[in-house]
Amino acid sequence: AVDESELLTVPDGWKEPAFTREDNPKGLLEESSFATLFPKYREAYLKECWPLVQKALGEHYVNAALDLIEGSMTVTTTKKTFDPYAIIRARDLIKLLARSVPFEQAVRILQDDVACDIIKIGTLVRKRDTFIKRRGRLLGPKGSTLKALELLTNCYIMVQGNTVSALGPFSGLKEVRKVVLDTMKNIHPIYNIKTLMIKRELAKDPVLRSQSWERFLPKFKRKNLKKRKEPKKKNTKKEYTPFPPPQPESQIDKELASGEYFLKERQKKRKRVEEIKAKQADALKKRQEERNKAFIPPKEKPAVKTKKASTEKKIDIEAIKEKVKNAKKKKLGALPVEEVKLKMAADEKKKKKK
Repeated sequence: AVDESELLTVPDGWKEPAFTREDNPKGLLEESSFATLFPKYREAYLKECWPLVQKALGEHYVNAALDLIEGSMTVTTTKKTFDPYAIIRARDLIKLLARSVPFEQAVRILQDDVACDIIKIGTLVRKRDTFIKRRGRLLGPKGSTLKALELLTNCYIMVQGNTVSALGPFSGLKEVRKVVLDTMKNIHPIYNIKTLMIKRELAKDPVLRSQSWERFLPKFKRKNLKKRKEPKKKNTKKEYTPFPPPQPESQIDKELASGEYFLKERQKKRKRVEEIKAKQADALKKRQEERNKAFIPPKEKPAVKTKKASTEKKIDIEAIKEKVKNAKKKKLGALPVEEVKLKMAADEKKKKKK
């Protein structure tokens, strides 16, 4: 009986056996090809290293062509090509070379345990200034952040223009993509680097390998420092109704409702006079109250009892007299007695030395 947990785990140092001609002796039926364009500034470098590219791809029986007029690189399979995945690796190689990855690093893609990932970051941020700042944050001061990320993920990372090219193992590429995308979403890469460092230490412990690492990993809360100020006057939308608003009442309608419309002219005049007199009476009353406020006496504060001077402390007259006598004896600008003694002692020492 074999334990199921042992079957699920991959032994340390285990590698997939290499794909040889014996696995596919008849070769490929169809010819496959891939082409990619490269920028003008890469022309000189590609021209210089192209013989090395052809030599590296020739080992896998893949042809490579460089067209300087069109500015493109093409890779095609031959009759001798036996590995069907070799053309995919060759395609990735020319893509990396076009994205400013040096040949020494890009040629590693032809190995079985190495993969690549080209992350497009140009369209993730709207403003150009913000994009440049966040891309610079990914690099760090003197490239320190990028170097730390390379050491933790075992990947080679190249930040160029609007793309980030990564080259390394699959597990490392997954982490690199996460860090790059988080950085473009305004999450500082140092948080992800801290998490990767903790994971690296936890992976060394064989007991914790099969356990959940959630309790060990730090949880960073996003702080919104700048909050949008709410306006003082909030415009609340009224509920939509298909019916129009009611028509405002005219003066005749108001008079009809109060019954004033049916009164005679003399009665109307009397009513207006009464209203004016009532308003005048109210205004007079308010004015009288304002005048009377000046004649209202203010409230007096309660009188505070003064404490009697304490006669407990007696003045020592004799001591004061003694101080006055000592002061009279001293001359103006004269030194105190103790300082005079110290000065005399110092002079005597100097005389003895001489």
